[in-house]
Amino acid sequence: MKRPLPPRCSPPRGGDSRLLLALLTGLAACGSDIAYRPAAQILPSNIKKISIRHAVNKTQQFGLEDKFTLRVRDEFLRDGRYPIVPEPDADGIVWITIGRYILTPIQHDANLIPTAYKLRIVIDLQFVDRAAGSALWEEKNLEGISLYPASTLPGGKSEEQAREDIWDTLARDVVKRVIEGFGSVTGSSEKRVSSEGPSTPPVVTPGKDSPPVNPNPY
Repeated sequence: MKRPLPPRCSPPRGGDSRLLLALLTGLAACGSDIAYRPAAQILPSNIKKISIRHAVNKTQQFGLEDKFTLRVRDEFLRDGRYPIVPEPDADGIVWITIGRYILTPIQHDANLIPTAYKLRIVIDLQFVDRAAGSALWEEKNLEGISLYPASTLPGGKSEEQAREDIWDTLARDVVKRVIEGFGSVTGSSEKRVSSEGPSTPPVVTPGKDSPPVNPNPY
């Protein structure tokens, strides 16, 4: 006895075809929703333009604030995600304080002449909502470190060259922290910073050099 053949499959007709089309369209839409992942909005939506306030230098190393401010500005311009404008036109302001400059000989020759150094620069960072007149966040103790042989040795560096390397690192960290948000860059612990201490005592002018936690300069 022959088994009956299965019924042939035929394309849906009428309302069935419209139902299939709607189903396929819905599946395609779901697939596109799954694939599309917009970037998270880290800074508040009202922050469209950024200003960089001239850095405050609490060390006795002359001129650090000038070079570092320029380096941070260049890094923001290179990144290009937020326009850099004067403070009166800005929505948010970057505040930078250079708090530690620590140069330590870490290796000596037989005559106790230093042959290698460790340079460590520590900064504090704040981002201020200009309209609100208060700090949105604060990141303390961002640090840049350079270990380098003395300039008298082959391949060695001067202190200024090591400092330039640190400016590059810290400028990238500042931009990353401002734009990518909390956790993108992490500062050192207060205990570690205090234990090493500054190589020279900080120079502070009360009410001028140090921005408050909730600054309101306007």
